[in-house]
Amino acid sequence: MKKTLLLLALTTFCVGFAKANDDHDKKDDSKKFHFQPHSLVLSRSVYAGSASTVTVGQTLPPGCVAKTVAVPLIAGGTTSVAVKCGAAVADGTYPTVFKNDGPDGSFGVTSPIFLDNITSDGKLLDTLAIPSDQIVTSFSSKSELAVNRSIDKKSITFVGYRAGTGFVTAPNVLDVSNSNTPGVVDPTNPVQSSYYRSVAEVDADGHLMITEGNAYSGNNGRASIKGDSLYYLSGNDNNGGLSASQLTTTQIGLNLITSTGAELLVPGQAPPLPPNINKIGDFEVTQVGYKTADKPGKDNNFRGLTIFDNTLYETKGSGGNGINTVYQIGNAGTLPSGSTATLAALPITILPGFPTTLASGVAQDGTKGHAVAFPFGLFFANANTLYVCDEGDGTLVTPAAANGNVADAASQATAGVQKWSLANGTWQLVYVLNNGLNIGVPYGVDNYPTALNPATDGCRNITGKVHRDGTVTIYAVTSTISASGDQGADPNKLVKVTDVLAATTIPAGDGDHDRDDSYGKFTTIRAAKAGEVLRGVSFAPVDRDGDDDDNDGDHGDR
Repeated sequence: MKKTLLLLALTTFCVGFAKANDDHDKKDDSKKFHFQPHSLVLSRSVYAGSASTVTVGQTLPPGCVAKTVAVPLIAGGTTSVAVKCGAAVADGTYPTVFKNDGPDGSFGVTSPIFLDNITSDGKLLDTLAIPSDQIVTSFSSKSELAVNRSIDKKSITFVGYRAGTGFVTAPNVLDVSNSNTPGVVDPTNPVQSSYYRSVAEVDADGHLMITEGNAYSGNNGRASIKGDSLYYLSGNDNNGGLSASQLTTTQIGLNLITSTGAELLVPGQAPPLPPNINKIGDFEVTQVGYKTADKPGKDNNFRGLTIFDNTLYETKGSGGNGINTVYQIGNAGTLPSGSTATLAALPITILPGFPTTLASGVAQDGTKGHAVAFPFGLFFANANTLYVCDEGDGTLVTPAAANGNVADAASQATAGVQKWSLANGTWQLVYVLNNGLNIGVPYGVDNYPTALNPATDGCRNITGKVHRDGTVTIYAVTSTISASGDQGADPNKLVKVTDVLAATTIPAGDGDHDRDDSYGKFTTIRAAKAGEVLRGVSFAPVDRDGDDDDNDGDHGDR
């Protein structure tokens, strides 16, 4: 089976690429796009709507009809589920359009995707505009649009939306991030549209290949990475009203349970249909000693991912179910592959030493009120050192503290880049890098309402590079808190920090104003404008061996 998958992947890869943007360079139309060696790729999106995008009072989600749906049971008969709708409270004007997240929990607006090629200090080299009639993102969906470089370094991938039959791939379409996929249609989902969760692969010359998938119906695909000529994905599904018992007793429920979490997709393949959507493993909180199971499928609400030493890792850091922590997907040293049944049987385990407390704050002994982690992106500096972006808990403190800070104590203590070290088979938290992030301190953005000024709450996607001198540079996209109505729509930042790989305490300079005085302190290298969000960061793809070999012998970039 693995040989068949690899052959199909390689065949479609060779014929599937098309140029993403032929007129990306405004200065010289004769210039062809090319990602520069040793540079970074920053994914971002820009709100393209206007006041007319949404009309106050219109039904949300569009086309929603409040009703009771009779869902067929596998054993015969039907079960009833109520579908509820809302009404818009704001028009399409940015940023107040996202106040509609209140009456419509599915609210979002599709927007175009841009890949900025930048230097390690944030200087813009060029921009690749991804055709918005081919694939789009949802502007306020903070967990989307991670970019990851393939293991062979020849391409980068991200996940977006492509329309099913009867719908359109374009900016300014509402609630697409909670739509059904064409192959997994949940009649209890209030969103009526149908969109594939698709992987976009871009090579060093900006050529684009898109592969459609049916996983993550009702929610979003967050990230993808290519390894062994296969795509590995993370995401979440299910926006309908099926209860825990209805999920396991209806066919649509079983389809949802088996098309979420960690997924495998073959490049160029036709979108798989149930029961052949390739979910990798399944995690349940009962595996680590909890007696009460969660809602089926929701323990696999994954978002960040990486591959290190031929092993797949993913994170969970959102939602009220499951355990927010870092997971190994499959077996160590072997990337998942094989038939749907083989993939489904693979183990998912929490890395030893990482949190096992429920997302609700309940510990294994039943006590409540414990601290909860919010891990997102991952970067392995080596086999024994792992950097984890913690997003923060998203709590906006109102009114602000006496010093003006709007983050709670938990975010100020643990959000940022966490450094973990493996010792005697167990991972241990060494320290948290957050100096210079100014967590909880509101910052201004030109042409943006002062009352909605965001503050950094932690970080989301991440990449890094280990240097020959024993230091490591981490690049991270920040998370925010604000009163905007949807914090995923806030203008955020790209930051970087340098750490000493062997350090067991946060590095401190010697005060002589040289390079080591900047160790352990974040600097901002790009800042989103009003109507703009930054999403993912990776090193640029290369088109030939040696293009990524730095003169100082750097290694370990992702």
